Amino acid sequence: MFKADFKDLKLIVKEGVADESGKMAGEVAVLYGDFITNVIDFIIVAFVMFMIVKAVNATKKKEEPKPEPLKGPCQEDLLAEIRDLLAKK
Repeated sequence: MFKADFKDLKLIVKEGVADESGKMAGEVAVLYGDFITNVIDFIIVAFVMFMIVKAVNATKKKEEPKPEPLKGPCQEDLLAEIRDLLAKK
């Protein structure tokens, strides 16, 4: 099986000495496993947040009402009115 927890991975720079209780004392290590785990967790959370924001924005665009076209006289009506006004003079 694949081990998905990388927290136990480390690069030991200086070996430590075991004391009477069996604990390692004085060990210097770079815990790169914690870094890998945190990066993977961040990528997962960032992707989920991106998908949530994308879904919210998609719903907002659908809710906006379309503006109604302006109602008024058509071009022919306006031209007829202008013709009638010119004919009166």
